[in-house]
Amino acid sequence: MKITKYPQSCILVDTGIKKILFDPGILKYKDEYFDVFNSCDAVFVTHKHSDHCNVELISSLKKEIAVFSTSEVAGAYPELSNLKTISEGDTVQIGNATVTAVKAIHGYQPKMRGNEVYENIGYTLSDGKKTIYITSDTICFPTDIKTDVICIPVTGHGVTMSAYEASLFSKETGAKVVILTHMDNPAFEVDYAYIDKHFANAGVEYTILEIGDQFTIG
Repeated sequence: MKITKYPQSCILVDTGIKKILFDPGILKYKDEYFDVFNSCDAVFVTHKHSDHCNVELISSLKKEIAVFSTSEVAGAYPELSNLKTISEGDTVQIGNATVTAVKAIHGYQPKMRGNEVYENIGYTLSDGKKTIYITSDTICFPTDIKTDVICIPVTGHGVTMSAYEASLFSKETGAKVVILTHMDNPAFEVDYAYIDKHFANAGVEYTILEIGDQFTIG
């Protein structure tokens, strides 16, 4: 499988048979991405925030592209008329890939008042050989998920895990590849020294993919 990194938390996975897009948001979006996104087979959105759900983009994609997300997203954006609602524990088969909606808990801090997330999900994608875990914007919680690759936020600020929690959470999943996400919002300054310190303390190596960078597993 090939992973391509797009802005913020947007990940494109090419399984070799199908192309599956996760969390296309508004931050740093460029029109040049449209043709790539419009060639996907499915789109999965974790939650309603615009840095994960670019409503104008998603609603303009070909109608045969399946779109999946929570009932909260469906309620917030009725213009996404072809959205199919899923919740934690549901699975969707896209070609040779099984996508499973898994637990995620969006953090809260007072600047979010009025834009709280009450329904948030992460996703695992497996082609039967390798698994990719996309955590969404989540705080730390006990998990039994095991994965080969984890895409995880580290910016903290009460919204997601900080690097301290993310390093330990990643280690607990057994991920051999840790891809950091959610680093393109200027409101949440990225402390690279803090990231280095805590991932080193946990004995976990991490990867930062620039926009457009690719990583192949399997």
